[in-house]
Amino acid sequence: MVIPVKKMKVIFDHFRTKPFLVFVFALCFAFAQNSFAQQSIRALFVGNSYTEVNNLPQMVADIAASMGNELHYQSNTPGGCTFQQHCNNQSMTLIRQGGWDIVVLQEQSQYPSFPQQQVENEVFPYAQQLVNAVYDAGYCTEPMFYMTWGRKNGDQHNAQYFPVLGTYEGMDSMLCLRYTYMAETYDAALCPVGRVWNHLRHSTDIELYQADESHPSLAGTYAAACAFYTMFFGDDPDSITYLPSGLNNDDARLIRNAAHDIVFLQLPQWKRKPPKARFSIDAIVGNDVTLVPLIDNADTVHWNFGDGTTLAYPTSQCQISTTHHYAFPGTYNITLTASRHCITSTATDSVIINSTTEGIEQLDNNNLFCILPNPISDNATINTTTSGLLAIISDDGRIVQRHNIQDNTTTLNLSSLKPGVYLIQLHTTDGVLSRKIVKL
Repeated sequence: MVIPVKKMKVIFDHFRTKPFLVFVFALCFAFAQNSFAQQSIRALFVGNSYTEVNNLPQMVADIAASMGNELHYQSNTPGGCTFQQHCNNQSMTLIRQGGWDIVVLQEQSQYPSFPQQQVENEVFPYAQQLVNAVYDAGYCTEPMFYMTWGRKNGDQHNAQYFPVLGTYEGMDSMLCLRYTYMAETYDAALCPVGRVWNHLRHSTDIELYQADESHPSLAGTYAAACAFYTMFFGDDPDSITYLPSGLNNDDARLIRNAAHDIVFLQLPQWKRKPPKARFSIDAIVGNDVTLVPLIDNADTVHWNFGDGTTLAYPTSQCQISTTHHYAFPGTYNITLTASRHCITSTATDSVIINSTTEGIEQLDNNNLFCILPNPISDNATINTTTSGLLAIISDDGRIVQRHNIQDNTTTLNLSSLKPGVYLIQLHTTDGVLSRKIVKL
């Protein structure tokens, strides 16, 4: 329920002389306001028994509910199911239905730890196929790999073919390596459950395994659930209050602490890598500005030239440079936005356009604008009877410095400029004052 502003005023006026009631009402109102800030996420879990045992999705939902958030989920978790099988079963149908915020992808527990050639043939192609399907169904949907853990004493059966699997440490390191590679290569997030388990194994005596030394105990699933909750909602797991029946408080606290240290404090490491947007102003010739985009990890580029015009194109058609024509002189803020599946990065800069052919007056009165000394070694003194924005322009048309100048004497430190000839322009409300200086 939302209380209208006028009605709120009436209520507060009624209780204005009753401090205790006002206090109680304020608490209730704050609680109601907080309830509107809850997050609601729709997630699909694609995996097998490691996800199914102890009903991991429901435990994440229970944690979310205890924290005032909502997780709505579906899952497809046949025992032992591989990525290859998920590409051809109900999982693909659910993915293609769309409407998900997050799709969790968990491979069969051993496959990612196998020899490189086998993983390249039997795991990676199908991981990529699943991620591609996720993005095809929802451009902003986030695929998230579920990094599982090494078996308690390694994979003894397969160690005869690949000896590194003979210990927990060896198997766990291979799983960490392969899941990290898949997340980075296929542009997906990574829930580092295996890293949380590793931390707990080396710092506590909590039993994370069932008797088969493979599947998670209740504590093991709670560790996974705390990691997923943190990845989904970005909250500190130390504040989780939910405690599953059968797990003692001390173990739960240690598990939450591990999720805090491994997941929460290192969230940027596990999230999808953001794109990088940069650009340089290559040249200013008359009213034409040439811009060079410098883009990493993006699929779309969007320019806002600051004069009401924009330009967008996919990076597959990324131009080496973009030239924009400004119809009128002035100062324009340029913004470049790089995006990839709804993650964005922006870069901004400004340009000063001065064209004597399009109606702006060039002022030449030396009494209005004087620069001493000239040539300049380090410092220059600007004497002016007006104020405005001063631009220092190199001989190739690039603005290398900008300063706000008032109608008095201003000293500028130009020691960072390379030796050469520069155009100094002071843009005022009456026109543009221009001078040339020589930097020694």
